[in-house]
Amino acid sequence: MPNAPHLAVVEKPKPDPAPATEVVVLKFGSSILQDRSCAPAVASEVYGHVRAGRKVIAVVSALGGHTDRLLAEARELGLDHENDLLPAYVALGEEKAAALVAIACDRIGLDASALSVRELGIVAEGPSEHAHPVSLRSEALRKALADHQVVVVPGFGAVGSSGKVVLLGRGGSDLTAVFLAAELGLKRVRLVKDVDGLYDRDPASASGKPLRYRRASWDDARRHGGALVQHDAIDLGQERLVEIEVAALGRADCTVVGDASAPPGPSVPDAPLKVAIAGCGVVGGGLLARLQKDARFQVVGVLVRDPSKPRDVEAPADLFTSDREALLALKPDILLEALSEGGAGHDLIRCALERGIDVASANKQAISRDPQGLADAARAHGSRLAYSAAVGGGAPMIETLRAAKSAGPVKGFEAVLNGTVNFMLTRLQAGADFADALADARVAGFAEEDPSSDLEGRDSAAKVRLLAFEAFGRTPAEADVPCAVLSDAFHPAGPVRQIGACFKEGDGLKASVSLDVGLDDPFFQALDGERNGLKVYGEDGRVWSCKGRGAGRWPTTESVLADLADIVRARHASLGHH
Repeated sequence: MPNAPHLAVVEKPKPDPAPATEVVVLKFGSSILQDRSCAPAVASEVYGHVRAGRKVIAVVSALGGHTDRLLAEARELGLDHENDLLPAYVALGEEKAAALVAIACDRIGLDASALSVRELGIVAEGPSEHAHPVSLRSEALRKALADHQVVVVPGFGAVGSSGKVVLLGRGGSDLTAVFLAAELGLKRVRLVKDVDGLYDRDPASASGKPLRYRRASWDDARRHGGALVQHDAIDLGQERLVEIEVAALGRADCTVVGDASAPPGPSVPDAPLKVAIAGCGVVGGGLLARLQKDARFQVVGVLVRDPSKPRDVEAPADLFTSDREALLALKPDILLEALSEGGAGHDLIRCALERGIDVASANKQAISRDPQGLADAARAHGSRLAYSAAVGGGAPMIETLRAAKSAGPVKGFEAVLNGTVNFMLTRLQAGADFADALADARVAGFAEEDPSSDLEGRDSAAKVRLLAFEAFGRTPAEADVPCAVLSDAFHPAGPVRQIGACFKEGDGLKASVSLDVGLDDPFFQALDGERNGLKVYGEDGRVWSCKGRGAGRWPTTESVLADLADIVRARHASLGHH
């Protein structure tokens, strides 16, 4: 098939700049980062905020027990509490944790950076082990925020007036987070703890039923916070007018500490939600691996072609079934659909929705067959359908398009939509031959055994149709999306990307999937390897964009988990939970 024409767009002068990106400061303590296996859960929390259009500063404590080990090691060498060399050694625990969380964020496709204590630039005065922050040399932090979606920074440490590292007291990562929020002009900071808020007594040890605050005053927090929130952080929040949210991992509800207060009330723990998974390949296997470790969910069944087949994820054999009806008979609350076949996936999704089961799907072929019909089925039966994971992998394309549309009419979009093809094009540009580029994509876990859907553009075409539904409320027919084919006859002489596009044309839509040779758009040129990216063009001239990794187990798994989190929040809201 000949290459489809690329739909060039001349950007109009922008009457209004795109809205400034919101910045949020999150803090994760040692109770959350108990060991390195906890880093993916922290990355999930960060991803949810990035997907919602925010940039994240993640303040981290050392891994559980690490600070005490470093202190013990230093004392064995003769360093006592008064030695001003001690803080620099102890602060290595937070710097190690920051690097680890940044790596976990990178694995799921986030553009992340980690700073050291000195790079962060908090200046503090006072005793070397209990100093108080007084200023922020913010150049490195602001540059990192400008260049990355996520900046992970060590808590607890700062730089003293002598130029040596000092510590901010036990629990000092809370103080780091509140101070950064204040210096950046933010009104709130979120401290992620191992409890879902502030209680009137210790929920782990108190007799009777502890009551949880929705809103707590500064004095309430000092009185009941105990070791939960550092008192210096509470004092600074009150002084700098920064409200402090105290929340659990993966929960939308929280306690807000500030000027206002309300009497505490009972908190009803949520029973684990029953989850069924359809498919146990690249994405389904990733979901199974993650959810088996998450106490909020109970995996009740996994639909596969061959239950006896060996898999790279350990799970009880009786979880697996090849019978769709048997899976749905388990009455899951939520179905996570990650099948590789469009027809079977579409039928399963519709059947689940019609039984009142919420669905999150990563299957673009299934959803793009009839997105309006599936949405109607969900509405008619009181179920929920989420499919952000079906487009873009780790790039939040659906959310970006919805944000653009909420700001005004959209005239069209262009996107790199297939991570496998983009990876291969990058390798071809570097001089690899076609067979080697395809083999490398398979080794990297991007290309399927049968890559024809990717190479023939059908995968990207399905995503174009799904994005068109979001942009315009209708989809071009499958036959109306001409696709260029990537084959061993293709020899790029310069920059090239597979571009999926759809624009209004009169009363209709014009869509294509093309191999854009001689690409001169810096945004798309910068998307190398498996990265995907989207540009949405508003009728007022504004341009909205997002990017991220578009192939591989973990970026897409994370996107499904974010859809799952959205569904859980919607379920809680419908039940009156906060």
